[in-house]
Amino acid sequence: MKPAIVVLSPSALPLARRLAALTGGEVHGLTTRVEGADRSFAATAPHLAALFAEGRPILALMASGAVIRILAPLLADKSAEPPVLAIAEDGSAVVPLLGGHHGANDLARRIAAALGVSPAITTAGDLRFGIALDAPPAGWRLENVGDAKSVMADLVAGEEAWIEGDAPWLAASKIPVSDDGRVTLRITEEACDPAPRELLYRPATLVLGIGTERGAPAGDAIALAETVLAEAKVSRLSLAAVVSIDLKADEAAVHAVAAHFGVPARFFDAATLEAESPRLAHPSDIVFAETGCHGVSEGAALAGTGPAGALIVAKRKGARVTAALAKAPAPVDPLGFGRARGRLFVVGIGPGGAEWRSPEVSAMVEASSDLVGYSLYLDLLGPLATGKARHDFPLGDEEKRVRHAMELAGGGRSVALVCSGDAGIYAMATLVFELLDRGGVSPAARRIAVEVSPGISALQAAAARAGAPLGHDFCTISLSDLLTPWPAIERRVKAAAEGDFVIAFYNPVSKRRRTQLAYARDVLLRHRPAETPVILATNLGREGEHVRIVELARLDIEEVDMLTVVIVGSSETRALTTGDGRRWAYTPRGYADKSGSGLAVLKESAA
Repeated sequence: MKPAIVVLSPSALPLARRLAALTGGEVHGLTTRVEGADRSFAATAPHLAALFAEGRPILALMASGAVIRILAPLLADKSAEPPVLAIAEDGSAVVPLLGGHHGANDLARRIAAALGVSPAITTAGDLRFGIALDAPPAGWRLENVGDAKSVMADLVAGEEAWIEGDAPWLAASKIPVSDDGRVTLRITEEACDPAPRELLYRPATLVLGIGTERGAPAGDAIALAETVLAEAKVSRLSLAAVVSIDLKADEAAVHAVAAHFGVPARFFDAATLEAESPRLAHPSDIVFAETGCHGVSEGAALAGTGPAGALIVAKRKGARVTAALAKAPAPVDPLGFGRARGRLFVVGIGPGGAEWRSPEVSAMVEASSDLVGYSLYLDLLGPLATGKARHDFPLGDEEKRVRHAMELAGGGRSVALVCSGDAGIYAMATLVFELLDRGGVSPAARRIAVEVSPGISALQAAAARAGAPLGHDFCTISLSDLLTPWPAIERRVKAAAEGDFVIAFYNPVSKRRRTQLAYARDVLLRHRPAETPVILATNLGREGEHVRIVELARLDIEEVDMLTVVIVGSSETRALTTGDGRRWAYTPRGYADKSGSGLAVLKESAA
């Protein structure tokens, strides 16, 4: 996640901007004091607590004591804490407070170097030995994390270590080593338990290949995978990845195995797997006829471990699944071979401002490598779009835009298809599923994972700004006849009028369409009072926002443009003016007619 640089005063804003550029983070400013922040917050304590709970790295340009007091009640699991740093507003001190072994110390060193100061790192192991034994580098896992504290304490107290196995990062450390060291640091893939005063490290050198029939039970695949690891007598912690052919990128059983072991699933094309044919233990012409390669599980395992890798368990067969295990001579990076199953996040960013964008949407955009959308919508993401590959499209060409996003994801990328408002309300989510259903995209694009996240729709934003006009039954109707025949729109307007629904009209007018809204107004006047409140909401959540309430009979089409949402009340919708002169609209739910309610009593008194 991007670090949050938390700023409480305008004097610290220049440093915050510098840190944002250095770390790829975003500036969070206190609303009442800081202008021009990427995100604003009204109260410091709840905002810091929310960032901490979200797992976001925090660079707080504020007193360390204040940060400690705010976060102290939330401290529970050391292993799950994000990096938290307190940084002096003048850049004179950089103090990692939490998550030292989860990036805080490294981040402190990096920031301090840029500021020309010394980081205030107090972690004993980091200071004495230059490493954290409970946080090994990528490609290595510590089996008995709970013993790291006592082992480190022994070493700090003067004990020496015996290193059994090969781990360059341990050999390069300042840990005192002796042939008769009383502390053991052991490196092995072998399935075994740690001995007393021993830390057991697992190098990620194993790659598990899986082949499946379409729809094979996930439980069968997991059981076979466990059997293969048991046969090899290796630790599951040394497993780097689960791999298969790209034809199975959407196969649930493969992903279930990867999730079971907590490792990535990666996929190879048939040509890559066929190149491994000379090394296969069990090549199959039948498999070649079906997939274009002579072996899926063995070929994928070998491709993942590279030219120096070797099979340690050849293909084993289950009812509808095959599995094979290969070992590399050194830890492998699963992001360095094959490709992931492509992901398409279809996100709604509401009106566009960060304050109206959900944390889930922000997280999806952050997790994306590519952003696809109308240029204005991508611009509205602000710093959240930094470092992402942008694929800008003009208005129109919606199908071209969606196809492009799907094909990018089909290539193994994580793509955010960015929509304003809600992605599923007159937006791109529908077209994604229509293309999946009817075809028209490549086979790879049909195997992508799709996630849709809601946004604040224009009708919700308009209703909130105007009061509560959607308090009872309502419907939405688009007046654009670009994709829907006008006779169908006419029928829907008449039905909604007769049903006495509150109606939110999308696309009420355009440069060439000036009569549809007038038609709707005239139909509605035959079914509800002339004084029925109508909300006209323009540029919601953006500069130039303008919300007004008029009577249905006085609705002037010339007051409406393409950026306006129109909400017409039902016969029950009421308008009121509060003491401050502000106009509101609401639609009662019937509480005044409910026996025993306070509103009912008031209604009877008025009668």
